[in-house]
Amino acid sequence: MLRRALLLSLCIALSACATTTPAPRVDAAMHGDAARPADAAGWIRSELYFSVGTEGQPQTQVDEAQWLAFLDREVTPRFPDGLTVFDGYGQWLFRGAAGPERQRAKVLVVLHEDTPARSADIEAIRVAWKRASGHQSVLWSRQRADVSF
Repeated sequence: MLRRALLLSLCIALSACATTTPAPRVDAAMHGDAARPADAAGWIRSELYFSVGTEGQPQTQVDEAQWLAFLDREVTPRFPDGLTVFDGYGQWLFRGAAGPERQRAKVLVVLHEDTPARSADIEAIRVAWKRASGHQSVLWSRQRADVSF
C-alpha cells in the first residue's frame, strides 16, 4: 500500500516537470495568393440546381457517369480553382403539369468574382445542361459573399 502511494506521488511530481511543445498558432488572417486572396469582398456565391432524374420518367434520368462527364466537360474548365457539388432531392412543377414532380438533383456551388465574364460562364453551364439533358431549366441562385482562403 505504501509502495502504491509512493509510486502515485512520484508520477504526479514527474508530470508537473514535463514540458509540452505548443501547437503552432493558426489564425484567420492566413495569406492567400492572387487567385485565392486572404480576404476578398465583392464575390458571389452561385448555386445551380440541376435535375438528374424524375421519378416515373426513366428517359430523363442522368446517371453518375453522365453527370461527371458534364462536370468535366462544361464546369471544371470554367471554374478550375474549385467548386462543390451536393446531392439533393426536391420537387419541381413542370409547365402545364397538374402537380409537382419529385426528383433527384445535383446542387453546384461556385464562389467567384462578380464580373460579367463569370456570369457568362454560369449562363453557359446552364445552357449546356438544358441542351444536353433536354430539361426546361437550371435554377441559378446568387448572393454576395465575402471570402477568405
